Amino acid sequence: MTDRQNSAFPYPRTCPLRPPAEYAALRAEQPIGKVTLASGRTAWLLTRHEHIRQLLASPHVSSNMAHPGYPLHWDIPAEVMERMRPVMLAMDPPVHTAQRKMVIPEFTVKRVLQLRPRIQEIVDERVSAMLAGEGPVDLVEALALSVPSLVTCELLGVPYADRDFFQDRTNKLVSVDADPEERNTAHQELHAYFSELVTAKGADPGDDLLSRLVEKNRETGTLDHEGLVGMANVLLVGGHETTANMISLGVLGLLENPGQLARLQADPELAPQVVDELLRYFSIADQVTSRVVTEDIEIGGVLIRAGEGVIGLSASGNHDEAVYPDPGRLDIDRGGKQHLAFGHGIHQCIGQNLAKLELEIVFTTLFARIPGLKAAAPVEELPFKDSMGVYGLHRFPVTW
Repeated sequence: MTDRQNSAFPYPRTCPLRPPAEYAALRAEQPIGKVTLASGRTAWLLTRHEHIRQLLASPHVSSNMAHPGYPLHWDIPAEVMERMRPVMLAMDPPVHTAQRKMVIPEFTVKRVLQLRPRIQEIVDERVSAMLAGEGPVDLVEALALSVPSLVTCELLGVPYADRDFFQDRTNKLVSVDADPEERNTAHQELHAYFSELVTAKGADPGDDLLSRLVEKNRETGTLDHEGLVGMANVLLVGGHETTANMISLGVLGLLENPGQLARLQADPELAPQVVDELLRYFSIADQVTSRVVTEDIEIGGVLIRAGEGVIGLSASGNHDEAVYPDPGRLDIDRGGKQHLAFGHGIHQCIGQNLAKLELEIVFTTLFARIPGLKAAAPVEELPFKDSMGVYGLHRFPVTW
């Protein structure tokens, strides 16, 4: 067994379409072990599917980033941490439960399906704009960013004209290489933006999710102004950043697997299982399953003590050979709905129904209307987001 506590983490991807090679070695040799983070903190790494699910289902772990044992990759100055109000992703019950209850009705399957016609219109408009231009076209700019940005902005009641502002700031927030001062400034600017927006919704509510939350909160008193600001922030950032990256990577994944793509083109009803397999295959939010232990727990025969940080590597769990035979192969017949791309347990992604619907509509529409779509550059020349907390592509030139 190799002790990897002093090895550099996070590990780089040697193949852009695969998780880091170290993950497979860890699953086989040391499925639970410690690493040292760039912040100087140590954390346990969990690499097997069953262990990660056990962690995320445990009532003895916390998502509180302010806890001194939380596995932060970079140090947040104490004065900044004091100003930061926790959002749902960093909350524990019962506060987390109350806030999640406010939002869940907005993202049920029934409510999300009501958005299908408008999402289809948005995708059709963006694909038509692609076809009207001259190739090669950057798929990230033309489709991957614009579709979820438009959908999320309309859903929340955020002016789409402000998309460049929040995309720039969210990129700084999720980049592990960003200057700490730039990251803190981006956080403050987003906070100020949403503070103004929440105030505006309270004064003149519209037919949008954020207005409904403000109105509902007047009845329940669950949140104060700062709580509503944090809720708006996490919904907007979570609503477009991950979906945008999955659109570009999903298209690339299908182009690299023409047999699987052909089946989707022949039978669009396969879209839900295509999306689930692509989510498993890429696992772009690898470390959102970070936790700190509040009471001693045992996972896989290893005692993890209260106060210690733990990172459940979802990309490793989603490529666990014990659950997904030949995990590096894209297989839409896999039926892998137990994947960890949306997390597990009480913090499982609220917006997963919306994200899946957007992806289904994008993939079926794009390849139906542009059946000859192809990459305009080889995979090894594409600029991947290797230094980002959410994996994806900076640019993806395509032609047809």
